[in-house]
Amino acid sequence: MTALTKAQKGAAAARAEKAERIRLTLERLYPEVPIPLDHTGPFTLLVAVALSAQTTDKKVNQVTPGLFAQGGTPAKMAALPVETIHAAIREVGLAPTKSKNLKRMAELLLERHDGEVPASFEELEALPGVGHKTASVVMSQAFGVPAFPVDTHIHRLAVRWGLSDGASVDKVEADLKATFAREHWNRLHLQIIFFGREYCPARGHEPAGCPICSFASVPEKAKVPEKAKVPAKAPKPKSLRPPRPKPSAEPTP
Repeated sequence: MTALTKAQKGAAAARAEKAERIRLTLERLYPEVPIPLDHTGPFTLLVAVALSAQTTDKKVNQVTPGLFAQGGTPAKMAALPVETIHAAIREVGLAPTKSKNLKRMAELLLERHDGEVPASFEELEALPGVGHKTASVVMSQAFGVPAFPVDTHIHRLAVRWGLSDGASVDKVEADLKATFAREHWNRLHLQIIFFGREYCPARGHEPAGCPICSFASVPEKAKVPEKAKVPAKAPKPKSLRPPRPKPSAEPTP
């Protein structure tokens, strides 16, 4: 393994110090971290998180009471026609697809897991409509397993604070896990979301007045204006030779 240079060690120490200051600021601002999605247990949380894709938590919380009144358990959800599920969630994004996924998810929970939500990333991600982010939220919030689900707020702030280059959701998750101690992941996940909503919008943000960006933000990567971009290939210069005469169309005598 290559030894770190003095400059690299200094940069790593400064990054760790900034990350700890971020964590302490979030802890001060959000000592309590309630789960934003209303639920009564692992199954209703799983359903609510699955519904939250491309939909606000507020909208999910508006539709789930009616849905859970009819399908609050895997057995009850599996017994509902897809049309009934769709009618209950029609106001959320991708409602037709989510309706089918919820019914099939409930059926598979009965078939594979005796009607219980599995406490396993692999088994959760094998269910319809459940990706890594949804599985991570359920594992952390329903079962207390350390995880760091990355949503749009977390992705934006990780880049803004210089904690990740934001190359992908997976990269941001890995960078944050490497930055913060495992025992803080579950709290930080929610704290960063709350902070992003309250203090750190995507547009019109003033870093100087932000409790964290005032000391943690890094300059955004400069974008090259369209007119200044150099074309991939320069156009070939026009030939200076006179054009060749066209062959005569008359038959040769």
